[in-house]
Amino acid sequence: MFERRSLRWPITLGVIMIVLIVLLLVGWVLLSIFGLSFTEGFAGLYWTLLAVGAVFLVFVLVGVVMYLTLSIKAINLGRRQSNFIDSVTHELKSPIASLKLYLQTLDRHRVSPEEQVSFCKFMLEDVERLDTLINHLLDAARLDKQQPAVEPEDVELAEVLRRCADEVCLRYQVTAEVVRLDLQPCIVRSTPVDLSLIFRNLIDNAVKYAADDDPQVVVTLRAARQGTVVVRIEDNGRGISPAQRRNIFGRFVRLGSELERDKPGTGLGLYIVRTLIERLHGRIRVRDRDGGTGSVFEVELPGVAAPVADAKKEPRSPEADAA
Repeated sequence: MFERRSLRWPITLGVIMIVLIVLLLVGWVLLSIFGLSFTEGFAGLYWTLLAVGAVFLVFVLVGVVMYLTLSIKAINLGRRQSNFIDSVTHELKSPIASLKLYLQTLDRHRVSPEEQVSFCKFMLEDVERLDTLINHLLDAARLDKQQPAVEPEDVELAEVLRRCADEVCLRYQVTAEVVRLDLQPCIVRSTPVDLSLIFRNLIDNAVKYAADDDPQVVVTLRAARQGTVVVRIEDNGRGISPAQRRNIFGRFVRLGSELERDKPGTGLGLYIVRTLIERLHGRIRVRDRDGGTGSVFEVELPGVAAPVADAKKEPRSPEADAA
């Protein structure tokens, strides 16, 4: 649908501009030929034609600006799609090549039980990587389609954040201390699937782009002003420059050159995050981490603090995780 629209508008606008330019040329020729007689006997008609020509000229200028804007958008979309194809190709080819190598080794050579366990571990990681890629593509496609209304429900956001943190730590095979949780029990009206998509992507990015030598991610949940809850996800990675923060939520957008990246990804995660947050009537902001390098993603959603009966659950602490 987007491709048809992007073609229809430039073509329609181009035809209109051509017609206006032809009319302007014809009008200017007539004025140049009969201008003197118009000024002597048909002054009213002369000025009318001149005014109409000026209006047509304004329309042409506006059309040129709009056409230039659409062309820039089309160029940016083409660049993002090319980036997306490069990243998806890499994300597909790398794990498939790895799986093929391990399977060929198991088939052609006799390996020890310890090596078999190691091979199975690496193959499971490759399968997980493929599964993540496919899920991102399916999630992005689902967001672009009109979905049947799903009845929202009251969701305990702290539990969703704990589950997402556990899943990310398991995926990257890091200890639970890497993701520190400081959670106030809060209730958000949404679907658990949408909330899981939002915060699993954000925590995943935080862990993936945290410092390699000592990754640290802090997730904080607080009830803010009346009817609002705020989730802050902080990492100690390289950070994001202010000039790039508005672009990172676009579809297929990944910072830098695809050939120079050392982190896997498709450029769809933050697009999914932003789209779902907007559907929940929330907002997301990105800023620098206080007291060091890194980024802070701050998500604000409609919600309230959990009742006292639910607030008795203690937030997970690093000491408890270590135990």
